[in-house]
Amino acid sequence: MARLPLPGPELIDLPAPDLPDELDRLLDHLWANGHAAYVVGGAIRDQLLGRESADWDVATDALPDRLLELFPNGAYENRFGTVLTDGIEVTTFRRDHRYRDHRRPDEVTFTDSLEEDLSRRDFTINAIAWGRAGGAGGAPGAAGPAPAHWVDPTDGMADVRARRIRAVGDPGARFEEDALRLVRAARIAAQLGFTIERRTREQMAAHATDVRFLALERIGRELDRLIRARPPSVGFRVLADTGLLEPLFPELAGQRGVPQDKVPGHDLWDHCLATLDAAAGIAPDDETLILAALLHDTGKPETFADGRFLGHDEAGARIASAFLARFAYPGRLTARVARLIQWHMFRYEPAWSDAAVRRFMRRVGVDLVDDLLRLRAADNVGSGWLPDAGGLDELRARIEAQRASGAPLSLRELAIDGHDLQQELGREPGPWIGPLLDRLLESVIADPARNTRETLLVDARDWAGGSGRAGSMADDEAVIGS
Repeated sequence: MARLPLPGPELIDLPAPDLPDELDRLLDHLWANGHAAYVVGGAIRDQLLGRESADWDVATDALPDRLLELFPNGAYENRFGTVLTDGIEVTTFRRDHRYRDHRRPDEVTFTDSLEEDLSRRDFTINAIAWGRAGGAGGAPGAAGPAPAHWVDPTDGMADVRARRIRAVGDPGARFEEDALRLVRAARIAAQLGFTIERRTREQMAAHATDVRFLALERIGRELDRLIRARPPSVGFRVLADTGLLEPLFPELAGQRGVPQDKVPGHDLWDHCLATLDAAAGIAPDDETLILAALLHDTGKPETFADGRFLGHDEAGARIASAFLARFAYPGRLTARVARLIQWHMFRYEPAWSDAAVRRFMRRVGVDLVDDLLRLRAADNVGSGWLPDAGGLDELRARIEAQRASGAPLSLRELAIDGHDLQQELGREPGPWIGPLLDRLLESVIADPARNTRETLLVDARDWAGGSGRAGSMADDEAVIGS
């Protein structure tokens, strides 16, 4: 998308934004029925920056009930005058009143003034609008409505030009109204590569403890957006520098100042953020990997003793699970992140046999091993090393070779199943089946040629009777932990 050429304060000759067809139709419908309608908010800001716009917002003088008349397929989105229609949020111009809980206004009244509506918004770069008033408009005697135009009462375009985040009006008042704006400032700075204006930043620090009023799900949504910024470390550094990190994410704040004998001058927090940025560069769309990178060393502060962090992988897995559950991340994602952190201290040795490689894949999880190698690569970069340090490229190639060989690595790949064992041994179903299948799987991981029905049934008879043993594991055990 081409960036719109930003004009001076007079807004002369600035072209119209590039709007999707459904938004054009919505505006035309409101205008044709005599209502003012303007596109507002982050999508307009993104248009000015040449960024793709996804979430479109419209402000209008039409009251909510009138909106439902005009758009019968619409539905109330909230009690603040927002109607959702065709994926577009349409909100009546409003003025806010007192915010006693730092989260939402005690009451909202509507206004017919766009400028008054824009004056209650968070940041000047989000208080720019494009559209036109309703009715005939224009100069006295004009034959038709005034053309659509840009409106910028808070000089937000100057801040877009300067790549600056500045609160609308008094920054302290804006943050008192909604403490989520404190987190949004850091997140938008990271997403756009903007700096935060001095007074706005000072008031972020002054109001940092107000985030205790926020619902955890709202913080979780902002966290999800923070990790999607590129590089994601920028937003977290803003949170740390303004005192917001501790009340929001104490598990992360606890890493500040913890010594880390890797990159000179870097503490554990610096290592965490360098690892986070590296993971985002390796797999930009892999949320599991990026969250694991963010949280991989959260177990170090509580395990630090005599310059070592023994057991920090297990502690980190536990801490990450509680962290992600607190912010309502899906259980399956939470479990994967915890498993990655649990296994991230593996140590590969070139002397491993192929069986040891297969055993490593089985133990970590075939579904997880690729992300584990990516996490280690990011951890290497965060430690000031090359991504493939520790033989990662060699291990990755050996894992791919084992996949290509078709060597069995899971119970479903065994040549027999629990039903076969019951028939062969003449026993009823019970808890004996699982351990026996696991033992058989270990034997074929050690020697894939044993994965035949006849061989496995013979082994099952021998082991069920108490004789025989699975393939030896001690000679080439994959090493976990360091």
